Amino acid sequence: MNVLVLADTHLGPGRAEQIVTLLGERLDRADVILHAGDIVDASVLGELAAFAPTHAVLGNNDRYLSLPLRRVETLAGCRVAMVHDSGQSAGRGRRLRSWFPDADVVVFGHSHLPWHERDVRADGHVQHHLNPGSPTQRRRAPRCTVAWLTLDGGTVVDVRHEAV
Repeated sequence: MNVLVLADTHLGPGRAEQIVTLLGERLDRADVILHAGDIVDASVLGELAAFAPTHAVLGNNDRYLSLPLRRVETLAGCRVAMVHDSGQSAGRGRRLRSWFPDADVVVFGHSHLPWHERDVRADGHVQHHLNPGSPTQRRRAPRCTVAWLTLDGGTVVDVRHEAV
């Protein structure tokens, strides 16, 4: 399963079609789309959902959206958790593990900085922590990015960032 992971698109009313133009054929390759918040306008989710099932969480700029603050989805046998703000970088791994102890992947956004690390629990359970960056506002990141998760049979096969 190919999962396109987004966060921090910050597209207001009348700008949703920009995400389709920006992401282009990536949307055709996605089996599922995850958005880790700061969507801003619901029409963005509508545009994404026209390509693949789309799951999202509430970001700090999503004032008029009705979305959960946290969610967990099972995708290709993997538990994938989502939250917008993971808090400060110090202690992030422990914090995400405590919020979602059994998730195989935790997707978050907020900083616009692409990030991937693995947390291995004492019993060997591997948890991936993934911030896709932002496809629209790089801020302090060197470039705008999205991320891809490849999941198969309960296994995280690949995690990678892709410049937009």
